[in-house]
Amino acid sequence: MQLLWFIPTHGDGRYLGTAIGGRSTDYEYLRQIAQAVDQLGFTGALLPTGRSCEDAWIVASTLVTHTQRMKFLVAIRPGIVSPGVAARMAATFDRLSNGRLLVNVVTGGDPVELAGDGLHLSHDDRYRLTDEFLTAWRAIASGGEANVKGDFLDIRGGKLLFPPVQQPYPPLWFGGSSPIAQQIAAKHVDVYLTWGEPPAQVAEKIASVRRLAEAEGRTLRFGIRLHVIVRETTSEAWDAANRLIKYVDEAAIATAQKAYARMDSEGQQRMTQLHKGNREALEISPNLWAGVGLVRGGAGTALVGDPDTVAARMQEYADLGIETFILSGYPHLEEAYYVAELLFPKLPLENLPTKAKQYALSPFGEVMANDAFPKSTEKKPQLTVD
Repeated sequence: MQLLWFIPTHGDGRYLGTAIGGRSTDYEYLRQIAQAVDQLGFTGALLPTGRSCEDAWIVASTLVTHTQRMKFLVAIRPGIVSPGVAARMAATFDRLSNGRLLVNVVTGGDPVELAGDGLHLSHDDRYRLTDEFLTAWRAIASGGEANVKGDFLDIRGGKLLFPPVQQPYPPLWFGGSSPIAQQIAAKHVDVYLTWGEPPAQVAEKIASVRRLAEAEGRTLRFGIRLHVIVRETTSEAWDAANRLIKYVDEAAIATAQKAYARMDSEGQQRMTQLHKGNREALEISPNLWAGVGLVRGGAGTALVGDPDTVAARMQEYADLGIETFILSGYPHLEEAYYVAELLFPKLPLENLPTKAKQYALSPFGEVMANDAFPKSTEKKPQLTVD
């Protein structure tokens, strides 16, 4: 199991839908989160994209030198940037970060925002453009030559002179719930992402994409994007969930839902249907809470509970085929520590850093009464004598 975190370049705070408890997401704060991700042992972090966010490529590029291990999941936008330019950006970042790039293919689901960037295509045409884009991008990024004459792109002799570290190219990640999006995923990408829908819905989606990939002679890996609220007890976790939306009123919900209604993203429509703008029935599946989606677009659900419960719910998704979890929580700095301290020990993680033996100058926990070290929670190896 791999866990990624989230770099909140569109804002952060203790509560949703209000400036109360809001936090300036300046560079120093984003650096703190990235370094926490790196040191705690998350595989990496997703950086969001769109006009409400700082530019993901620039933010990721500035954070590379402050981190050592974490990978950066950064978006390319078909129709906003050309395949050749996107391939060069990816190859450069991958080389300079020594192979720490993951590429998130984002077709986009808000026609108003896309129009502001000069893209005026229908939903399905945007995915047809994405098909042409990825055909060219994969050829260029892998060291070949791209010649793509399609309905949207005319690429002639596209090449890359300086290759990426990862071969044949940095892995492609992609999320899309519509039939045409699933077809594009099956044809081109390495990791298919879903938002945090109830397990039965996720199972249907995975089965559909697998069938399509098999028809293309390919296999895919699967990931899920979720928020998480984990505390030592279930009651504490639900209290934290309810506090998160304590300032969300009906006017804020109405404003958010109006914005979502204009979108032609099937994934966003599926998120909205989970709560229907009603805050009275937000636990849509055991320990799966849709409160975040009342005022936040995109990923709108959170797993809520004590460590054993959240780990068990994550394992349910893993049993369906989910290998990677992209998690987040508010505020993102503190919640990264909650997840690492409470949830990591309950999960079969592959990439946790090895802890050096701790001596007197670096205890785990505060020294008691200036004299005694706190009791260690690490399990000591058992000696077996034959």
